[in-house]
Amino acid sequence: MSRFRYLLVLAASLLVGSSSFAQATALNATASCNFDSNKQIAVEYQRMTVNSRKPVFGEEIAFNRIWVPGGKPLTLFLNAPVTVGGRELPTGAYTMFVIPAEKQWTLIVSKSTETSGKYDEGQDLVRVPMEHGELSSPENEFSIYLAHVAPNQCSMRLDLEHSRAWVIFQEE
Repeated sequence: MSRFRYLLVLAASLLVGSSSFAQATALNATASCNFDSNKQIAVEYQRMTVNSRKPVFGEEIAFNRIWVPGGKPLTLFLNAPVTVGGRELPTGAYTMFVIPAEKQWTLIVSKSTETSGKYDEGQDLVRVPMEHGELSSPENEFSIYLAHVAPNQCSMRLDLEHSRAWVIFQEE
């Protein structure tokens, strides 16, 4: 548990310096999931709001291009190894990027911890296809939810507008 808190404190201190570059309306948010009392994953992200009366995906947020919600990559913290998309991720901190598409999204986990929003394909650890579905009512605020969905599994859901994309992280 202390190693996880250390990672969170370290990451928070690194992110504080770059927070002035975030959108004025963006707020830091964190989602976490416990595999057990000593093994967790956490994601820090920027909240952002859109006008759900206008089409967002395919217009304001381009399909098939790297998307950095709120202008800052998602930050993933692991205090235990996990697999995602069949690929192992060791304990540590990573950035994540998303490629939204009409039918299937892609999650990119990068070994970089640079939070400026710049994407470097050479830092990719894994690209994972995400399940995708439609929400019954629009969400005008981007949100991430992590939930323990089965033994040793946490689902990460990304919600915005009418879209929900999700992927499973499996404890090793």
